[in-house]
Amino acid sequence: MSHTVIMLLAGIVLLAILRLTTRDSARATRLFLWLWLVVAVGNLLIGVLYAGYGWTEEALIGLLVFAVPAAIAIATTRFGAHRQD
Repeated sequence: MSHTVIMLLAGIVLLAILRLTTRDSARATRLFLWLWLVVAVGNLLIGVLYAGYGWTEEALIGLLVFAVPAAIAIATTRFGAHRQD
């Protein structure tokens, strides 16, 4: 399994944990987005500084690693808010 897939799955697992342990889904989403941003930037820096990847290629992967779980978090929060109405 590639490192990118592992990171994407880690983001989804973190989101699920926060949603299950926080009553307010909007608050859980905000917390997730901040935490996941820190993780994604840290992953990007490790890839550039230690793994030897270039900034450009790592930035594209870093964007993917952040954006996919973030989009899932935002979409599920919006869907859940409409569903509770």
